[in-house]
Amino acid sequence: MTAVLLTIGDEILIGQIVDTNAAWLGERLAASGVELVRAETVRDTEAAIRGALERAFAPGEGRADLVVATGGLGPTTDDLTREAVAAHFGVGIHSDGDVEDRLRALFAARGRELQPVVLRMAQVPDGFDVLDNPVGTAPGLWGERAGPHGTERIVLMPGVPREMTAIWDGSVTARVDALAPGAVVSRTLVTAGYGETDLAARHGDLSDVLVSDSRAALGIAYLPGLGTVRLRVTARGPDRQTAAERVDRAAALLRERLGEAVFGEGEATLEGVVLDGLVARGLTLATAESCTGGSVAARLTSVPGASRAFVGGIVAYDNRIKTELLGVPESVLREHGAVSEAVVRAMADGVRARLGVDVGVATSGVAGPGGGTPEKPVGTVWIAVSWPDEQGVTQTDAVLLRLSHDRGVTIGLSTVSALNLVRRRVLA
Repeated sequence: MTAVLLTIGDEILIGQIVDTNAAWLGERLAASGVELVRAETVRDTEAAIRGALERAFAPGEGRADLVVATGGLGPTTDDLTREAVAAHFGVGIHSDGDVEDRLRALFAARGRELQPVVLRMAQVPDGFDVLDNPVGTAPGLWGERAGPHGTERIVLMPGVPREMTAIWDGSVTARVDALAPGAVVSRTLVTAGYGETDLAARHGDLSDVLVSDSRAALGIAYLPGLGTVRLRVTARGPDRQTAAERVDRAAALLRERLGEAVFGEGEATLEGVVLDGLVARGLTLATAESCTGGSVAARLTSVPGASRAFVGGIVAYDNRIKTELLGVPESVLREHGAVSEAVVRAMADGVRARLGVDVGVATSGVAGPGGGTPEKPVGTVWIAVSWPDEQGVTQTDAVLLRLSHDRGVTIGLSTVSALNLVRRRVLA
């Protein structure tokens, strides 16, 4: 089964907003076993939308069995998706009474006056199904017809991401799964410490772990992020049990091959895994950050219940703060400089002692774009972790990173690397 993704809105074309819906929908379609053959963004005009539909359903390679469209379902005069789709399908438009009643009830509950223009969102092309929007106003719509070149199916959803995702999960996934042949099951392994190319170089072509099953029945996709790579394994089968058994075998083989690089599955986050590991061991942690400016602490405190293990942090940007608050000796700073193994080790040990925690993690580097030297160019970062071993003896480990000239990338990768160092050294 094939699909074309259609994003509608001038605000996307002019760069006023970023289209995050396309990435989200692409992943959901793949999980349902649907091949996304093309994604297209068009203006808020009836002609542009109709033209995109004609291209999507045209015969030949790249023809869509399903068009997934977002945007243009609001109440204003530039929201023309309903009209364009109705014209393409050759049907009229009516006002749905149930949707009208829901809109009136929503506005009454909020104590707001319902303007007549709002009722435009109750207009539905004839023959289309209304899909409930549990978090917004404009409903989704689903339509099918026997077109000149085969069956044409289209689902329309609002462009607001939280509304789109709610409609998809609540009403669309089941319809798409029912149309796709057989059953599709996916599992995602989440890794840290290696980039996409590093994983391939260290562990080889990961597709070779799948030879125990039919290549046609299994697929693997790399989904790289900043400092992490998600590996999605998808298995197809005649039924869900068969597909699940295939994906379980493939995931187990991948875990064996990747080893410590894998820190979780599904929606697991590195900060969540670190905090859970600390809590399970009864350990507390504090941060001493220079170049990351509090990003490590921010990632940790983004997790609900972080206070179970995270005590606090010190952003020691100036050398005086490193000395006065973390106890880094001035002689060490003079001899080695702030961006050095000796200093970052002292920072990790210092925050552990000063804040009375079990684990201290520290960062110091040249984030850029300026400040680099031939010996310590932009992107040079030291990270360190200090912790007690099983005998209670302090262990301190430091790692040197050579990162990007981009400040944001360097800070992001340093943050992930610091958390991953805690995971691999303290929680292994």
